[in-house]
Amino acid sequence: MQRILGGVALGLLSAQSVYAGGVERSSQSTAILFEEGTYAEFSFGFVSPSVSGVQDGTTTSTGDVAHSFTSPSLGYKTKLSDNIDVALIIDQPLGADITYAGDPAYPLDGSSAVLDSLAVTALIKYRFDNNISVYGGLRNQAGSGDVTVSLGPVNYDLQTTTESDFGYVAGIAWEKPEIAARVALTYNSAINHDFVGTETLFGSTTSTPFETEVPQSVNLEFQTGIAADTLLFGSVRWVDWTEFDVAPAQFVGLLGSPLVSYDEDVFTYNIGIGRRFNENWSGAISLGYEESQGGFTSNLGPTDGFTSLSVGATYTTGNIEITGGARYIWIGDATTQNPLATGTPLGQFEDNSGLAVGFKVAYTF
Repeated sequence: MQRILGGVALGLLSAQSVYAGGVERSSQSTAILFEEGTYAEFSFGFVSPSVSGVQDGTTTSTGDVAHSFTSPSLGYKTKLSDNIDVALIIDQPLGADITYAGDPAYPLDGSSAVLDSLAVTALIKYRFDNNISVYGGLRNQAGSGDVTVSLGPVNYDLQTTTESDFGYVAGIAWEKPEIAARVALTYNSAINHDFVGTETLFGSTTSTPFETEVPQSVNLEFQTGIAADTLLFGSVRWVDWTEFDVAPAQFVGLLGSPLVSYDEDVFTYNIGIGRRFNENWSGAISLGYEESQGGFTSNLGPTDGFTSLSVGATYTTGNIEITGGARYIWIGDATTQNPLATGTPLGQFEDNSGLAVGFKVAYTF
C-alpha cells in the first residue's frame, strides 16, 4: 500500500511558487522517514506559471512576470536498528524569478527579483513499541537575493550576500501498518539570515546589514487505507508569513515600507486518493487549496492563493519505483500596491494559472 504514495509525492513535488507570496517551493515533508528499509529518491519538477496583469484602471499590461523554473530534490533514508531511522533531504525551499517586461508604460517596467535557496536537512526517528514515533533534526539553509525596482523617479538595486544558517525540525507520528494508517505532525523552526545588502539608489551605493526571518511552519500529514488497495491521504500546512519581510534601510527610508512583507499567515490544504491497480502500477489524484488573503500582495510575487488538481502514476519493478505526473494550478487573483502611494492599487492580476510536470525515481535497497 505504501507505494501508492509515489503518485502523491509528485503531486506535492512542484508548483510551490504559487504559495505565499510566490516564494515557497517545498512543502518540507518528512514522509521519507517512514519508507521501509534503506531508500533513496531523486525528484525533478518543471513549473511553468503564467502570471500577468494590468495597471489598475487601464489596459497597460505587465506582461507575463513569472518565469518557469525547475525544482530538484534528493533524499536518502536508512535504518540504524529496528527502532531508529535516519534521513537526509536536499531541496530548494524558497525561490523567486520575477521580471516586469511588458508594456514600457507600466510603472514597474524593468523591475525584477531573483531569490535562490538551498537546504540540507538531517533527521532521526525513534519508534516506540506502541506505534508512536518521535523525530527531529537540523536544517541548514542558504539564501541570497537580487532585486531591481524601476518606478518613476526611483531606480533601486539590491544585491545580498549568501548567508547560511541553522534551524531545527521536531515531530511526532502515529502508525498502524496493517491498514497503512499514519498521522505525522511536524514543526519547522524559523531560520534567521543576517544579510549584508549592497543598495544602489539614485546612483549612490551603500552597504546595509539587515535581517530576514524564514518563517516557522507546521505540517500535518495523514494517510489511511479505506478499501483494498485504496489509500486516502492529505496534508495541512501552516506558515507564519507575517514574520517574513525584506526591509533594507535605504528602501524603507525612501518609501516607508519593506520590499516584501505579508499581512496574513497562510494555510495550505491537500487531499487525495491513491489506488494500486496491480503489482506494477498505481495511480493517485489530489486536490490542493490555499485561501486568498485579500488586501494587497507584493509586486514581486503578485499571486494570492490557489486551487490545484494533481494526477500521477507510479510503475514499480523489483526495487525500483518510477513516478510521473502533472499538476494544474488556478492561481488566485491579486491586487498589488503602488509603492509611491500607500493604500493605492497599482496592478490587477486575474485569471492566471500554472502547469507543473515532473518525475521521481526511488530505489529500495
